[in-house]
Amino acid sequence: MKTYTSNAVRRPLSLRNRGTVAALGMAATVLATPVMAQKADKEVELETLRIEDRTADVNPNAEPGAPYKARTSGDERLTRPIAELPQTMTVLTEEQIEDSGYTDLARILDSQPGITVGTGENGNAFGDRYIIRGQEARSDVFVDGLRDPGMTTRESFAVDQIEISKGPSSTFAGRGTAGGAINLITKQATTDYDFIKASVGLGEDRYVRTTLDANLVASDHFAVRANVLYAHTNTPDRAPADRDRKGLAISGTYMPSDVFDITLDYYGFRGEDNADLGDFLSGSATDGDRRPVNTPVYAQKEDFQKSDVDVFTGRLHWQLSDSIRLSNKMRYGMSDNGYVVTGARGTTTDASDPNGEYDTISFSTHQGWQEVDYFANQANLHIESEMLGGKNDLIIGAEYTDHTVVNGVYSVDNTGTTNCVVSGRGGTNPSYCGIGPNGQVVNGLNTLLGRQITKDRWDSDWQVKTVSLYLMDTIDLTEGLTLFGGARWDHFDYTLTTQNNSLERTTYDYSDSFWNAQAGLTYEVAEGAILYASFATAADINGGESDLGTNAGYGGLVIIDGEFRGGKPERSINWELGTKLNLFDEKFLLTAAVFQTTKSDVFEASGGGYTPDGTGNTGKNRVRGFELGLAGNITPEWSMQGGFTLLETEILESASDPLSVGKTLSNAAKFQASFMTKYQIGPFALGFAVKHKSKRYGGQPDTAPSFSTLADGSFVYSQPVPAYTVADLFAEYRFNRNLDFRLNVNNVTNEDYYLTVYRSGSFLYKGDARQIVGTLNLRF
Repeated sequence: MKTYTSNAVRRPLSLRNRGTVAALGMAATVLATPVMAQKADKEVELETLRIEDRTADVNPNAEPGAPYKARTSGDERLTRPIAELPQTMTVLTEEQIEDSGYTDLARILDSQPGITVGTGENGNAFGDRYIIRGQEARSDVFVDGLRDPGMTTRESFAVDQIEISKGPSSTFAGRGTAGGAINLITKQATTDYDFIKASVGLGEDRYVRTTLDANLVASDHFAVRANVLYAHTNTPDRAPADRDRKGLAISGTYMPSDVFDITLDYYGFRGEDNADLGDFLSGSATDGDRRPVNTPVYAQKEDFQKSDVDVFTGRLHWQLSDSIRLSNKMRYGMSDNGYVVTGARGTTTDASDPNGEYDTISFSTHQGWQEVDYFANQANLHIESEMLGGKNDLIIGAEYTDHTVVNGVYSVDNTGTTNCVVSGRGGTNPSYCGIGPNGQVVNGLNTLLGRQITKDRWDSDWQVKTVSLYLMDTIDLTEGLTLFGGARWDHFDYTLTTQNNSLERTTYDYSDSFWNAQAGLTYEVAEGAILYASFATAADINGGESDLGTNAGYGGLVIIDGEFRGGKPERSINWELGTKLNLFDEKFLLTAAVFQTTKSDVFEASGGGYTPDGTGNTGKNRVRGFELGLAGNITPEWSMQGGFTLLETEILESASDPLSVGKTLSNAAKFQASFMTKYQIGPFALGFAVKHKSKRYGGQPDTAPSFSTLADGSFVYSQPVPAYTVADLFAEYRFNRNLDFRLNVNNVTNEDYYLTVYRSGSFLYKGDARQIVGTLNLRF
């Protein structure tokens, strides 16, 4: 057990006036699922065994008889089924997630086309970072429609489905969301029935995972649901790097009448990893031999990456009349995140080393802590009416959020005995080397540095308060023609206080407002088949990323011409043309779309992005592409989900780096594809999954990747991430209606592959090696 002493200097959270508001927050918010559940029950036409399988823990948004397909969104503001929406949306159901064998959100999303994972400054190891359609999305993660601020490790144990909206969506989500948004729909208590589902998984690499999902109906008016998690595994083939997870989610719903209900829930998560930063790039890009170096596992015994999360949410739902309902969600949350991790890079010892010059690896330290404190309230009034002879769904909404993120540093002292001499920026110094003069890994590599870790001062205190008003409407103009529209106004107050090593503080603050809008038109060309066109915008603010202070390179605050000015918001505009085919008795959804997103008025960093200096609203980039998606059942026995994306990204304008114009965006794969399928043969089920990503190149958001110009005027990107194809296998045997066993073999060919690279190439995140896991599931 690690202990840390603290001499952090910062104002305590208790002084931020949240306590009273948080207490009130538990009095109200909504769960608007009974109507969907009732519809699903009416449409079940399956053999008895299949129905019993799904009613143990049914998702109210699911498509009955199609375990990999969702019928509706968990966001009540999307009033039509997913097959009728004029936008690209990928929905991952609970059963598909379980069958995949993936549990952390980062691994789940990396298997989907159009999404890549990334690193940030200093590795950004607080938690997950995602890029959707080439655009930064690490702050665009939502839980039940409310933004989940900060950088945390996110788990799937309490999730019903994961919704990935592609393209700008600020009308729904507010600031950011230039490439899309991720919305986690959580499991909530239901008064429909009692059930218990317990799972125990054991596998290679000391894998253990136990979960419990239990719903107790105390009366016709009250129910409680609990989800519990304990999981541990060594990082496959990379021990002693490991991952440890504990979680508890409790939901209680009270329905005093048929028209009113209240749901209160708590989500707690504790994650602690001994993180592995993987390999690094070596060689020269200009010589054509820039490549990964296979590195021994160098994670130090004292290294850690932790996320402690506590979230309280209240929901109310009130059916005011047959055509009007009011809902409210109120949330108070806290998270405590921190990391001290080790990186490795190639080096050559100095000639003054007792063993002379030899090739080896040396180590770097990456660290930071983050405390998040937030409050949110969202109210929606849903009015159903007839207009122009067709159905009209009007949503009038208001939202208030107060997000505070305090970032700080650890003091890390290495007390181990040095074993080599290297030279660097600070001259020649004794150091720690992982490879000895004989070319072999040194003894005691994972305890070599002897770290002593102390929590130190805070260096940035970021706060954004936002008031939002929005209106959304869906109108059936004719029997086959439907119009979707919406507009949102956001007003924010931004404050950032930074503190340097001398404890000197500087405060930056400003306020601004902006509008966003969206519109879409669908036309039903045949039963279950629509064509659509849509338009949507997004906007983001200067300094919108909470974890970076005045580090301009990754979305921190930009100082323009030596002075602080907020600048205009960054703007994104998306056009999309597509089609959706809801086939085989609405059990199988096929989608296709072409799109273009243009982002303008981008804030740009100067001098490599390590300082606040930059230019305001001078960058512009564009993403064009095609996306194909599929989800559902072709036959009652055959389920599948997958798709592919083709992206063409380009820097259109740049004041900070004119040579980057015409080049691609960092971290965007031109081609991505995934496919997962399962076939049921009596009590047996066999499944297969494959994912592919083409080569991509590391760099900062909204910029071209690092590149070198050759003598002939051409160029080569400096930090490549090799393309990969990874396959998984799984099989299931059902002993009876209450008991089944699933076997997962992930990365069945033991492919050595990489997820992303830091912009200097100094660490290259590895994908997991092959891992075999068996899971026993009990339902009753």
